[in-house]
Amino acid sequence: MSEKPKPISAKVRAAIDAMVAGDARTITDAAAVAGVSREYLSRELSKPHITEHLRQKIRRSLAVGAARAGATKLALLDSPNEMVRDRASSFVLGLIGVVPEAASAAPPGTASLGVVIQIISHDPRPPVIDASPAQIEIIRP
Repeated sequence: MSEKPKPISAKVRAAIDAMVAGDARTITDAAAVAGVSREYLSRELSKPHITEHLRQKIRRSLAVGAARAGATKLALLDSPNEMVRDRASSFVLGLIGVVPEAASAAPPGTASLGVVIQIISHDPRPPVIDASPAQIEIIRP
């Protein structure tokens, strides 16, 4: 015989609904919406059966959001903007494992670099490089 679920008050349910819907950004906001104190709501949210209820509500909400996000990505395939269509199509193809090879793949075990600085000098002393957002300059002692 299964255990009867522990009760969750209507006010705590209202606070949870407000948080999941995005109407309350903080526990203080959710408590105000539900008409309870922040301390009370915080204590209630720390109870395992209430935490599980909140988790289930979030999962359901995210499932609905995922369906909408998928529909949005598919709708973007018909965008008049070529870059948007390209990114949407790459994303959708990536979901089924179709990805282009990198044009200039870095050797295995190395990081991909955005900028390569090559210093060509016949001076045996190592250079000191000052890299600031405005400029890159080599300073020799």
